[in-house]
Amino acid sequence: MKSDEVNENPAPRELWLQQKHLDYKKKKRHWRSRVMAVRGSLLILFFLVWEAGARLGWIDELLFSYPTKVFRQIWEDMASGSLWPHLGMTVGETVVGFVLGTLLGTLLAVIIWWSPFLSAVLDPYMVVFNSMPKVALGPIFIVMFGAGFTAIVVTTLSITVIITTLVVYNSFCSVDPNLVKVVRSFGASRVQEFFKVILPASFPTVVSTLKVNVGMSWVGVIVGEFLVAKSGLGYLIIYGFQVFNFTLVMSSLLIIAAVATAMYQLVVYVEKLLLSRI
Repeated sequence: MKSDEVNENPAPRELWLQQKHLDYKKKKRHWRSRVMAVRGSLLILFFLVWEAGARLGWIDELLFSYPTKVFRQIWEDMASGSLWPHLGMTVGETVVGFVLGTLLGTLLAVIIWWSPFLSAVLDPYMVVFNSMPKVALGPIFIVMFGAGFTAIVVTTLSITVIITTLVVYNSFCSVDPNLVKVVRSFGASRVQEFFKVILPASFPTVVSTLKVNVGMSWVGVIVGEFLVAKSGLGYLIIYGFQVFNFTLVMSSLLIIAAVATAMYQLVVYVEKLLLSRI
């Protein structure tokens, strides 16, 4: 009887579904608001404890400085214009390393997936290279490419390319074999198998690798700047240690955290756009 009534008059059913959808969206917004509120509260609490700790002598003010002094340092560097060249250099190196690392790593993953023989040959080498400390490779890159932008980008690539390759290749290999068997039973070629099954199934992992590479790119750039740079945020950190200006060190670290967070959020936004089109 109830089924007949719903079929004869679908409007109440549609209204009920709309209301449920609105309730779901409202709960989702409420959940996101709570998350943002807690995040903001933790950040404010961190700065308050840091400020109080330095002022009251709980921590060494010389080593850790305190937020008001750090923010004043940032404001003065921004107003004088001395910060912008260093920030621009580091962000430029990071973006280039991030983009090239993701593209080259994904391409290498496709190549070794395409050739199981090549995969078997290169697998131990990739694992060993990934385990090597990249700081130790830095001087080699400096000798090979000179003390400058290229050496820093190559240092970044030494981190991002292998990580991307390993993650994406494992994603390719983890695709449901039954899906592969289905397309092969219909006579699909290797190319069709990749573009019709492997890549679509692995696309979320490929896109998520972007978020991993944000952090890896920043690590590579800062390591490279520690070794060779004459400008950049990594250079400011080293310079601050050398002249015992730890406020400069903390301000540089804070700027790195802020810019890296912004870059990460941009990647998350791009990820949502791409995944919504699948």
